[in-house]
Amino acid sequence: MTALPVYRWRLAPDGLATRRQLRALGLRPGGQDVVAQIERPRRKRGPLVAYLYRIDRARPVRPMTERRAAALAKANAARRRCPTCRRDAGYVIPASLGTCVPCADTPHLAA
Repeated sequence: MTALPVYRWRLAPDGLATRRQLRALGLRPGGQDVVAQIERPRRKRGPLVAYLYRIDRARPVRPMTERRAAALAKANAARRRCPTCRRDAGYVIPASLGTCVPCADTPHLAA
């Protein structure tokens, strides 16, 4: 395996972009391998790393179909449903709690 070129923050050459930058351009990596990486230094921890892809080899983002939109809506609805009281909480249930906030605050329901 070859080592990836490493660039400092904001000093990547033209023609390379992160996933987020590709998405802003309406593109996706499209199966290509990572070409390089950017490192952003931090004071007390290791550097933040972002992988770079070639823009000229990126593919357009696939369009959202009705079936994909319906599946996404169903998955998001499941993330809002409390497993204890079975009600739609109106927000995504935190994984740390595992239930909606009222159920987590009630000791006899959480046990």
